[in-house]
Amino acid sequence: MARKDYQRKLDELRSDVVSMSDLVLDRYNRALTTMETKDEPMAQSVIEGDEDVNQLYLDLESDCIELFALQQPVAGDLRFIASTFKIITDLERIGDFATNLAGYAIEAEQNRYSEIDISYIGTEAGAMVGDAMAAYADADADRAREIAARDDRIDRLCEEAGEAVMQDLIETQYNDNIEAVVEDASRLLLTVRDLERVSDHAVNICARTVYMAEHDDELIY
Repeated sequence: MARKDYQRKLDELRSDVVSMSDLVLDRYNRALTTMETKDEPMAQSVIEGDEDVNQLYLDLESDCIELFALQQPVAGDLRFIASTFKIITDLERIGDFATNLAGYAIEAEQNRYSEIDISYIGTEAGAMVGDAMAAYADADADRAREIAARDDRIDRLCEEAGEAVMQDLIETQYNDNIEAVVEDASRLLLTVRDLERVSDHAVNICARTVYMAEHDDELIY
């Protein structure tokens, strides 16, 4: 394959991965909306859309493998393809969390923990993903480092939310509907866990971007 055609394939791969992130974030943001509105048809559409994300992941995985096998990339091209291979896995997992969040929205009958701003935490985590993908598209390692540093704040917000739920469980009176309380608490804790993992995957994207751009594995763990 001529270098010009090879470079075109690399550029197409980058563009396709950014398009995948747009699809994933659209589903994720709609899932966050359903948690506020309890819009069951929208939640169901998010859940059903997981198949599209999974298929796109498989297509891009195949593209990466083909470039590895047929072009035997080296140096910067090798790091780009290897990093991209990892990043599409992170995006697929974020898509899974969008499905989870939509499912929680369908199951929830009431919001016992209105003082916990799940929408804010979710929006901040999603913004990290979007910004991380912009850094990837531009191969901007410095920007990726700045974005990764925001994870500490998400972790703190999630920890505070978890502590509030646990304190509520401790203080719940036995004459309350304990089964419903436990269900609400469990659902909220699962939601917080998933949002924290979304931000963790954003950090992964940043880590792979730094490695891709500078051959520096400082953020990879």
